[in-house]
Formats: sequence, C-alpha cells, structure tokens
Amino acid sequence: MIATDTNILIYAHRADSEWHAQARSCIRSLAEGRAPWGIPWPCVHEFIAIASHPGIYDPPSMITAAIDQVDAWLQSPVAALLAESGSHWPALKEQLVVGRIRGPMVHDARVAALCITHGVTEFWTADRDFSRFPNLKTRNPLLDRSG
Repeated sequence: MIATDTNILIYAHRADSEWHAQARSCIRSLAEGRAPWGIPWPCVHEFIAIASHPGIYDPPSMITAAIDQVDAWLQSPVAALLAESGSHWPALKEQLVVGRIRGPMVHDARVAALCITHGVTEFWTADRDFSRFPNLKTRNPLLDRSG
C-alpha cells in the first residue's frame, strides 16, 4: 500500500502550486489504480487546515472545497483512511525513540507509526524529515516518477 503525505495532497489540490500538475497526476494514478492506497487521518486534518488557511493562501480554499476534495479522493474504491489501532502506541513509541523526536516532529512520528502499523510499503512525501524513520520507505513522486 502507498500512503500520501499532506504536502502531496496540498499540491494536488491547489492549482497555484508549482507542483500541482505532477501531484495531481500522482494522486490520480493512485485513485484510478487497482492497488490499495491510503491517507493517514492526521494528513486529512492537516490538509484541510493548510488549504483553508488565509495566512498561507490568498485566497485560501473554501472549507467546503477542501471537504469536497477529500470526499473525491475517498470515492476511489481502493482508498483507505489510516487510523490508530491497538498497536499504534507501541509503534509510535518506537518511532519517537528511533527518530530522536521532539516537539512538533511528534506529528511526523504519528504519521510514520500509522503507516507502519497499516503495512504501508511506500510513503509519498516531499518532506525529507521522514527519513528519520528507517522502518518507513519514503519517496518523493514529484521528482522521481519511476516505480
């Protein structure tokens, strides 16, 4: 399973992003494919918060547009939302220790733990901070479209 980070989702949604065409193509390939793909719940929350933030975008996405975008992605028959389960705490503790995490990086550790517990084989992100988590294979599909 491939999972997507917030930044890929933002770029796919925001036509004013320099990475819009590439990100949109990446998400479309997942949504129209046959292999399961996922979005961690924290990335859904962060996507809506960033897309609709007037301090980040002028104009920001309307909250209804951000919600509609998430709904559209979830219409993919192979899409899944990745949520915490009973095995989340042990996985999160491991990522916090292995990644030497503090402060705001806890969010990334949470996303990494969700991906690991859900068997994600590749996490698509443009954020190099995820390299702190050796148990999570990451790839920036915007720069490298090879399989």
